[in-house]
Amino acid sequence: MVIPTTSTKLFSFYTRRSFLLTVSAMTGVNLNTGGSLQEHVLGNWYSVPEFRLRDHRFTVPLDYSLNHRASPKISIFAREVVAAGKEEQLLPYLLFLQGGPGFECPRPTEANGWIRKACDDFRVILMDQRGTGLSTPLTVSSMSQFKSADDLVDYLKYFRADNIVNDAEFIRVRVVTDSGPWTVLGQSYGGFCAVTYLSFAPQGLKQVLLTGGIPPVGSGCTADAVYRACFEKIIHQNEKYYKRYPEDIKIVQDIVNYLAEKEGGGVFLPSGSFLTPRGLQILGLSGLGAGSGFERLHYMLESVWDPILVPGAPKQISYYFLNSFEKWLGFDTNPLYALLHESIYCQGTSSRWSAQRIRAEDEEKFDATKAAREGQAVLFTGEMIFPWMFDEIHALKQFKDVAHILSKKEDWPSLYDINVLNNNQVPVAAAVYYEDMYVNFKLSTETASQIAGIRLWVTNEFMHSGLRDGGSQVFEHLMGILNGKKPLF
Repeated sequence: MVIPTTSTKLFSFYTRRSFLLTVSAMTGVNLNTGGSLQEHVLGNWYSVPEFRLRDHRFTVPLDYSLNHRASPKISIFAREVVAAGKEEQLLPYLLFLQGGPGFECPRPTEANGWIRKACDDFRVILMDQRGTGLSTPLTVSSMSQFKSADDLVDYLKYFRADNIVNDAEFIRVRVVTDSGPWTVLGQSYGGFCAVTYLSFAPQGLKQVLLTGGIPPVGSGCTADAVYRACFEKIIHQNEKYYKRYPEDIKIVQDIVNYLAEKEGGGVFLPSGSFLTPRGLQILGLSGLGAGSGFERLHYMLESVWDPILVPGAPKQISYYFLNSFEKWLGFDTNPLYALLHESIYCQGTSSRWSAQRIRAEDEEKFDATKAAREGQAVLFTGEMIFPWMFDEIHALKQFKDVAHILSKKEDWPSLYDINVLNNNQVPVAAAVYYEDMYVNFKLSTETASQIAGIRLWVTNEFMHSGLRDGGSQVFEHLMGILNGKKPLF
């Protein structure tokens, strides 16, 4: 699939159809196929404390480069959220783009955080990105329907940021008054998508907020640069963790030695996954980079062993620990993350298992068995996907061939237009977290220099999870920058 080469093409496609498609949504007639399939189904209002919500379901093309009639269709789910009592008010719209890739939008249960603050002034649209949540979800079971790895790869190529932006534009012209522009808030990978939006459909944007989500925008595959920077940061985060919890050095060493001495070099988890020393290291993905991550990791490690109730009984890892480890992974519910993670850095070339190659450059530091045997601190890893995970994690095993094909795929379309970004006219404010383990500070500032007019808020008060941990403050600060209420430097 080829994304439109200019923002004008994408804009004109939607603009000239917006009126007819609005009529289509109201009447339930699909003007593209002549059938009865509704392009937009709007649900009734319902409530959670202090919020009113309603569901939107859209039938969109899988492949926007095809004639609208010719493309297979998928469903996109979006939830509209307003403050209670504001259902009929003419409020501007804010689209939230979730982190990932491969994760659904949050499900509000009460009025708090950034959503509560945003609903003071906006109608918030929580869009499940294609393949996630209720948007034709790509689950372990649904992807098993494909007859071959090649067929699934051919399908997955439509689930990157370019088509997420196309879906957003499809929705915008159907829900925003007079198909006007809206505000976009992009968290982490959602910020990557927002920069793609700035590149190819800026006329759909009134303003953009980025939180921990400024991508590298160079041509080719930028994954190597990302992982080199991230491994350096991961070492630093490990040092901080063990300084806070020095007793965990011995606990992790003991776990690694226990696993290495077991038959096959590991133990089975409840799901059928096989936990090895290198598998243990991926606890750093969630434990080292988010607010309260250190604490959650420590509390899990302190309950790793079953108590010895009978003298001479063999040492055993507790079921609590094994079950907790499973929950931390999340690959059984969101396998798309593992499959597409490296592809988000690819434009016209392959990733070739970038994280694995870059790790090999410094394997001495990340060899868990060697470190434990020599009495050194075992280093956890971060946001990386390794090929061996498709052997050891049960939910991913059936996608091993798919992952290898994706790692070699070269014809990924462009995700950014540097010329358009250099001449950007959309107001953009970005929270750049100095301690961010996932989206490197240095690489973020390099990209920011390519986006004309962007205003940065650099802070070490939050980690990558700042929008979750201090959402009201983060959102208010960025809006203040855009509205002239905060200093520019």
